[in-house]
Amino acid sequence: MDCMIDLETLDTSPACVVLTIGAVKFDPKKETVVDELYIRVDVDEQLARNRTVDDGTVAWWATQPQMVQDEAMGEQDRMAVTDMIYQLNKFMVGTELIWGQGYGFDMTILENLYQQYGVNKPWNFWSLRDSRTVFKMMKTDPLRVIPKVMAHNALADAHHQAQCLQWCYNQLGLRE
Repeated sequence: MDCMIDLETLDTSPACVVLTIGAVKFDPKKETVVDELYIRVDVDEQLARNRTVDDGTVAWWATQPQMVQDEAMGEQDRMAVTDMIYQLNKFMVGTELIWGQGYGFDMTILENLYQQYGVNKPWNFWSLRDSRTVFKMMKTDPLRVIPKVMAHNALADAHHQAQCLQWCYNQLGLRE
């Protein structure tokens, strides 16, 4: 079983504030998602720990549809970072490979967060994979083939990225 992780953040630096995290467990060789996790992370707690916010990123969020802004930025149902880490660690039990969309973003930010909170990450460096690299190797970009349900929602993006990766595996004949 593999895991796709997506974050929505207030900056692109490794020490940025994480707004939401979405993760799906999936088999890349099949068209199934086995489980999902979505957490809205406590922003004030991260700000108190000096995690970063970029004015340009905040301005970009202001250009998004109101529904997307409300979901990412709303105050309701925020989880403490240590609880988020516990839930993510529990969710990732049994996963072999951990995917993110792009080198140096989602997983780098999570690793920084884990380090800041003094928690060992539940993955090894050799388990990390970059879906964007796979997508760029394809003759047809799967992001143009697989319709996206909702943009800039961490869980919807994780689902979409996993579906695109499954499509790539299928196109490459990696079904067994």
